[in-house]
This record gives sequence, C-alpha cells and structure tokens, in this order.
Amino acid sequence: MNLINTFFILIQSAASQGMLWALLAIGVYLTFRILDIADLTAEGSFPLGAGIAAVSITNGLSPFTASLLGFCGGLAAGFVSGILHTKFKIPALLAGIITMTGLYSITNRIMGAPNIALLGEDTVFTWFQTLGLTKNTAVICTGLLFAAVVILLLFLFFRTEIGLAVRATGDNLAMSEANGINTDNMKLIGYMISNGCIALSGSLLAQNNGFADLNSGVGTIVIGLASIIIAEVLFSNKSLWVRLITIVIGAILYRLILAIVFEFNVEASDSKLASAIVLVICLSLPQIRTKLGLQKFLPKTKGGQSCRHLF
Repeated sequence: MNLINTFFILIQSAASQGMLWALLAIGVYLTFRILDIADLTAEGSFPLGAGIAAVSITNGLSPFTASLLGFCGGLAAGFVSGILHTKFKIPALLAGIITMTGLYSITNRIMGAPNIALLGEDTVFTWFQTLGLTKNTAVICTGLLFAAVVILLLFLFFRTEIGLAVRATGDNLAMSEANGINTDNMKLIGYMISNGCIALSGSLLAQNNGFADLNSGVGTIVIGLASIIIAEVLFSNKSLWVRLITIVIGAILYRLILAIVFEFNVEASDSKLASAIVLVICLSLPQIRTKLGLQKFLPKTKGGQSCRHLF
C-alpha cells in the first residue's frame, strides 16, 4: 500500500512539474523541429522570464500580468537571436550562445540579485488554491490551462498564411525562397514565439518554486529535448496539434522518470546528469531496437528514419 501511495504521489508531482516544463519543451520544439534551427537562447530566456515575473510580482503587479511580461521578455530575447542570425548572418548556434551570454548580465541587472524569493507573494496558483484545491492540484490545473491556451493559439497560428510560411521555411528553405516567402522574417517570428514560450515556462516555474534564480537556465535545453524525444519515440508520425499534446505528455513522463530516479537517494545536484542520461537513452532507443531486433515494439519516424535523426 505504501508503494502504491508513493507512486501516486510521484505521478502527481510529475504531472504538476511536467505541465509547466511542457511550455519550455514546446518552445524548444518550435526551433529544433519546426524551423530546424539549433537555438541555445533557451538557457538565457528561461531565467529572463523567471526574473521579470519575480521582480514584477514583488513590485505589486498581478501574477498574470507578471507572467505576460515574462513572455514578452522572451519575445525580445528571441528577436535579438533572430536578428543576429537572419540580418547579421551569424550561424544559428553561435547567435544563440551570444544572446544567452548577454542575457545573463541583463537578467542579473533586472533582478538586482542572484535570486529573488517569492515566499508569501500571490502567484498564478493562488487563485486555484482559494477554491480549496491542494498546491499540487492547483499547479496541475494552472499548468493545464496555460498549456491548453498555448497549444490552441499555436494550432490556430500555424493554420494562417504566416504560420504555414514558417513551417514551409523549416521544411524546405530553398523552395520557400523560390515561392517568394521572406524566410528571414519567418525565422524571426519562429525565434520570438519559441523564446516567448520558454520565458513563460520560466515565469510559471519561478512562481511555483517560490523563487527566481539567475542560474536556473542551466541545462534547460536538455530538459526540452528529452521531453520532445520521449514524445517522438512513443508517439510517432502525428499531426502538428497532436504532436504538441504529446510533448506535454513527454514532459510529464520525463519528470516522472526523474522523480523515480530521485527515489533512489540521488543527490539533487545530480539532476542534470540524470537528465543527460535519460536523453542518451532516448536517443539510443532506435539503435538499441535494431541491435536487439525489437523493431516491431518501437515506432519509426516518417520515411523509416530512426529518432536519432530528428535533430
């Protein structure tokens, strides 16, 4: 019975955390899969969103307004990376690193300290708690609400002419240019939306954790990739809106895996190592499948390519 209760608590904890991390995973998905760009701005825009939200809340703004401002901060970070890549022709990977490095100082200046405590402050989860819900349930409901809104807006956006042009740019750059699409602008839009989602995730997680930390962005790109890869391995060849939903599931499963790992008395400081190991295992699954003759148990991606080719 104790084992069942423990597992139920782990699932509840993974769901509450996974819902919030899913927004980051969706943001990473937009650049890595939709635009086919390796963008490391995520590790700078995540703490930027957290810092803006924390400063806004401690200065009396409503948590929802603070979260929106965090999202806008991510848009600005994505805009900078996009300009560096599209207008100054700096390679995408290097442009992301440059922006990420600069954002460290900018976030530090915004926060005014390495971390800001939010203990005793109202957060976006407070409203649900006033309805009599527990903290975990309130986080799940809030995360589900934000994830649903983001997925719905992205689904509607990618059905518009601009949204389709963004997808076309990622699928075939040369053909998109030949058809008169301004691919630089499409990349810029993708950069902004991606980092906006990542910063929003940072602002929500800061409110959930009760503090914003300057170094919270370290390793976030690995968390996003692990969630995406888990979703790709378990649910292959899905339409865009279904893929976005499966990324939420992937984020929850990833947090569940980490929660189970921590049950074996793994140090919290080793969480990034655990993340890296999970990512390696997920990337290696197609190769393991081939070596062990388990092709029928794990799905293939489009065209029969294994999931290690996704990035």
